This record gives sequence, structure tokens and C-alpha cells, in this order.
Amino acid sequence: MSIPTLTDRERDVLVAVIDSFVRTAAPVGSQKIGTDYEFGVSAATIRNTMADLEAKGLLTHPHTSAGRLPTDLAYRYYVDGLMRRGRLTSRERVQIEQEFVGLEVAGVEDLVSKAARVLTLLTGELGLAMGPMLALATLERLELIQVSSEKVLLVLTLESGVVRTVYVDVTSSVPRATLEAVSAALNDRLAGATLRQVQATLHERLESVNLPDPEAQGLMNIFLHSERDVFECALQERAVHLGSTTALAEQPEFTASDRMLELIHLTERRELLVSVLGGRADSDGPQITIGTEHTQPELEDLTIVTANYSIGSLRGTVGVIGPTRMPYQKVVSIVDWTSGLMTRLTP
Repeated sequence: MSIPTLTDRERDVLVAVIDSFVRTAAPVGSQKIGTDYEFGVSAATIRNTMADLEAKGLLTHPHTSAGRLPTDLAYRYYVDGLMRRGRLTSRERVQIEQEFVGLEVAGVEDLVSKAARVLTLLTGELGLAMGPMLALATLERLELIQVSSEKVLLVLTLESGVVRTVYVDVTSSVPRATLEAVSAALNDRLAGATLRQVQATLHERLESVNLPDPEAQGLMNIFLHSERDVFECALQERAVHLGSTTALAEQPEFTASDRMLELIHLTERRELLVSVLGGRADSDGPQITIGTEHTQPELEDLTIVTANYSIGSLRGTVGVIGPTRMPYQKVVSIVDWTSGLMTRLTP
């Protein structure tokens, strides 16, 4: 997307149009700009400047209105070069911290889920958050727990207190002593490795294990012959947590029932959101994608703002999704601060 060169006046008028449209959701005319902003020039001059901005692809002219709207390119120009990366005030930072402090959080996944809710509340957009990518997480210990005559629960405790659980199929109830013996053997061979290493070398790590109890060896063989399936399930268990869609439903872009239905369908496309957020895990600082910058048609009318948080050496993502008509400075500041706060809050 080629960014045109603008004069000082063009930049000022563009900022005014974006500011007015974000506040009102209504096409912006030169008369309104001249009334609301003190440029010291005539309405005709402002009108000509807006026409120049339209010619450069930064404004668009709806057929039903004399006013103009910012394009995706205008928002990109604003975000990259015109938006002031303002710091939150002390009061705003305290408000965000209080929202988290007031929540009872049980583990990392619970914190991530709460973050999506808090971001929805603070920004008025749809908050979203995803847990850390676990491929490089170190396995600290594991435990086997019988949950039914046909199921054993494998509990994986990873670095920084992250926990993952996987169900393993068995043919009958397994004595507790057998579960403990197999857990000890698995810990001996697997603990200290990353999940990616475990997945790639599981057979080599377990093939020489020889337990004296036939029942224990039989259970061990389930892991030995599972190839990578058991631990692949743990790696793939990355959920996207969302806030309430009510915040977006109240915005003008979603008052039409068909647009609201599209939004609901999008929130059900969790695999799409996992793909989008997962591609941002290695990014530093806030990441902003606007409208048609997305390769997915479902997102071409939306903006996604994200930032990463850290849990030890692991990284996850929090952010918001909303219409391209978004108060970018406010939203970016809140998302960025929240990601840093989550890094400090994670156990």
C-alpha cells in the first residue's frame, strides 16, 4: 500500500476528518471541519484540500452524502505517521490495574480469559486474547489421574505454572500404584524437555523403558505407540478468548442485522482467529492491521490491534477487534499497557 506525500495542511485536515468521523460515524463535510477546527482558512480552501486528499486515495466520497470518509489508507497513514503514541494517564493505568486486581484469577488461562473481558470493557471494542504458544515450553512434571474406566487424564505442568491436560484412552480401570509408576517413568524420560522436543523424540525416549509390572508396561506402551498424538493434542490446545460482542453491537457499523450476524459468525470462526493471532506471536510492540490489509475477507471491514505478553520465555497475545472507525490512539495505548500488565501479573 503506497503512502502518498502530504502537505502540512493536508495532514491537518486529514487528522480532523478522521477525528470527526471516529466521534460521529457520519460523513464529514468541509463546513463541519471549518466550524469545529480552527484552520484560519476559508471553507473553499478546506473543500479543495479534501478533494486533493480524495485524489490521493485517503478520503472517499459516498454517493448519498456531501461529506467524505477516511479510507483504510488514511487510517494507515494516521497510525504510522500522524497518531501520537500517547501514554495513559496515572488514573487510566490505575483503572486498568483495578479491573485485574478485582478479578479472582486461577492460572494463566483464567488470566487470559479475563484480559479479553477487561479489554472489551475499557476500549468499547471486542477484546480478544490467546494463551502462550507452548511448543517451546519446558515440561516440568506430569501426572496421570484415572477419571473413568476408559479414560486417564494426563496433566502436564509446564514452565511458569502453565498447565495442559490431555485425555488418554485405556481399556479398563488402572490401579493408583500403576499410574504412579508410569508417571514416575514418564517424568524421568520427559521432564526438562520442551513439548516440541517431546513430540519429536517420544519413541526414542520411551522405547528402552521396561517396567516390571505388566499392567504398568501396558500403560507405558500406550504412550510409546501413540507416536506424537498425545502431546500434539497439548500443543494444539490454543484457545482464543473473546469478550462480549455487546460492545460492538452498540456501534453504528453493526446496527444492521446482517452486519451483526456477520460479526457473530466471525466469533464462531475460532480457527481463523487463532491463525491471525498466532502469526503475531513474534512481533514486538503493538501490531495494527486495518481493513483490506487482512488477507481474510471476513476481516476486510475491521481493524485488529494486538500486543504480546510474556510468561517466562513464552509469549501470548491480547488485543481488540473492531470497525476501522476506531479511536486508535486510545485503543493502542490501552492494549499496549494491558499486555505489559499481564506480563507482570502472570504467576
